[in-house]
Amino acid sequence: MVHEAGLPMRRLLLRSLRTVDRDVHLVADPIRLALSVPQALMLLARDRPDAVFTTGGYVAIPVLIAARVLGIPALLWEGNVIPGRSVRAIAGLAAAVAVSFAATCRALATGRRCYETGTPIRSLRAVDGLAARDRLGIPPGRRLLLIFGGSQAVRRFNDAVADVLPELVGRCHVIHVTGDDGYAEALGNRERLPTELRAHYRPEPFLREDMPIALAAADLVIGRAGSSTIAEVTAMGLPMVVVPYPHAGGHQRANAAQMAASGAARLVEDDEFDGRALLAAAALLDEPATHAAMAAQSRALGRPGAAQAVATILVALAERRPLPVPGEIERITRGEDA
Repeated sequence: MVHEAGLPMRRLLLRSLRTVDRDVHLVADPIRLALSVPQALMLLARDRPDAVFTTGGYVAIPVLIAARVLGIPALLWEGNVIPGRSVRAIAGLAAAVAVSFAATCRALATGRRCYETGTPIRSLRAVDGLAARDRLGIPPGRRLLLIFGGSQAVRRFNDAVADVLPELVGRCHVIHVTGDDGYAEALGNRERLPTELRAHYRPEPFLREDMPIALAAADLVIGRAGSSTIAEVTAMGLPMVVVPYPHAGGHQRANAAQMAASGAARLVEDDEFDGRALLAAAALLDEPATHAAMAAQSRALGRPGAAQAVATILVALAERRPLPVPGEIERITRGEDA
């Protein structure tokens, strides 16, 4: 994607440090890490950036070490409630930290200025809900359920939809993001619906740039608990039934628990999500008071100006100015100064 966008990119020798097998990488990975530090030093010394921005990951370890040696300020952003191992290892090297959840600041406890910015997302300001529904062919007064499982373990969602599809689309319109592997099957399921119900079901392999339109048109979202997913859903003020991906260190489970605790979402465990659970989730559309309360809580969590807030901190570091006060960043995250 980086090359296709025409952006220059230089790789370090370092690869993932997740090796658990007793093979050559168990020895080679520490060597690659050690060699990546002078490599990063050389690149940063040559380019002399005004600041470094990182979202963590193993590649950030040599880069932030090099930046500290060269006196280049760095901003670290972490989107999950539970920070990963590499983030915990390097947070103390950053000049400032930005996070999506306040609990992450407490978990890191670096002594650095830590800002709750939310997760940077694409701008959703220009997306009009009525226009989005018209574009998607959703009739006035009909409710729209958006279902997407992200890039991981989408099969769980696809199976649940297939199990109860006629009953589900009898209740509401459905946009279902299937992934490439599930798209053909979903199209076949659509063709087996009664003729009058087929227009209620719209499977898509991916939405990509059309995701803001689907979110603007939706009344309820069923999805995973990735940081970006939660950020876009709350920026639109949508209630959510969140099914956290059960692996990847439990990050999504912690993200989902935070959202559910606020009242903006209902949490369903991955191994409990099936057709019956899907119908129970869709029943929220028949509970106006509950739906409205969840929407209000979701809107309260939303940080539509997160990208602008992170940029504000980063530019202050690059220009060697005093860091902004938390109240200023809070206003920007809410979209008040973005």
